[in-house]
Amino acid sequence: MTRKAGGRGQVTLPKHLREDFGISGGDEVTIREEGNKIVIEKPTSREELAEGYRRRADRDRELTAEMEDISQEADSTLGDAPAWEH
Repeated sequence: MTRKAGGRGQVTLPKHLREDFGISGGDEVTIREEGNKIVIEKPTSREELAEGYRRRADRDRELTAEMEDISQEADSTLGDAPAWEH
């Protein structure tokens, strides 16, 4: 799809894209260069960022619990590891 830039370089985002990406009049967007392209994207909100950190922390806790279970299983099957000799 193509759009004409106005005299001041303004371009209107198509309605369906504004709706799909949750962009309303007055919202900020991030504009950056990517190679030979201009990329316009909705910035990540503080709430979205916080949710991402919460999901990451949850995954880390799940992985830690899984690794503890595996470690206990290995200890019960294999016994303690021998001491290292220098």
